[in-house]
Amino acid sequence: MKKILLLVSAFGLFTLYSSAQLVDEKNVTVTMDLQPVLQLNMTTPDQIDFTFDNIQKYNAGIIKYGATVLKVSSSVSWDLYVVGTSQVGDSIWDQQLSYSGGGGTNAIDSLPISLLELHQNEGNAYHVSPTGSWFDYSTAFTDAITFTPGQNSIYYSNAPYTAPAIDQKYIQGHKGVAGAIAGGAAPGGSYLTALPGNSDFYFTIDYRIVPGLPAIFPNAGTNAAVPVSEDLVTRRGVGSYANPGVYTMNVKYVLLEDQ
Repeated sequence: MKKILLLVSAFGLFTLYSSAQLVDEKNVTVTMDLQPVLQLNMTTPDQIDFTFDNIQKYNAGIIKYGATVLKVSSSVSWDLYVVGTSQVGDSIWDQQLSYSGGGGTNAIDSLPISLLELHQNEGNAYHVSPTGSWFDYSTAFTDAITFTPGQNSIYYSNAPYTAPAIDQKYIQGHKGVAGAIAGGAAPGGSYLTALPGNSDFYFTIDYRIVPGLPAIFPNAGTNAAVPVSEDLVTRRGVGSYANPGVYTMNVKYVLLEDQ
């Protein structure tokens, strides 16, 4: 009888220990850092040359079609603009070489940066105005007879990282303002994942210079909704014309998070 009781007690003890669970655990914290990413890919020659060596080129101008291709990727809302700059500043080209002993009494070597015209083959879908043609560079170049100062003139600044004002041109997006279409900013995305035919992230840029006869650059004008002519006669007086020579400037494309 005693042996039977001992066996029962042992069975109860085994059951007690088997139902008690031992647990040990450790935790690790996972951190995700979503940093804003802005990426601008550009395909273009290191130098784009305009050589005016006959009267026809002076009169009709020269166009460089598709000389620059821009591809955008961004994780945030963004704006894209282009700005013309130079070493000398003051909104004029740098003169590297002068021909013909200075070109004569009325020859001017202070040529406005705004004489460079741009045309983008895809329009600005996120500008701040539903009407008008001043918000981007998508308007076609005028012919060589019909001059429209400032219509395609490049935005210029001695401070290239100061974005254009609300009434100046952007390639995509615009300076953010209340009531703007889509806030005046392009949404995040990439040319790599955009749907076929979506040009919001892909741009081709044409360049044009028309010296005219005489060489006063009649299309030069301020980059604004209401442009002001900056041809050489307007800037420097009747009889002024460009001094023959070699001139350079820099074209900078700036992709930035919408402000």
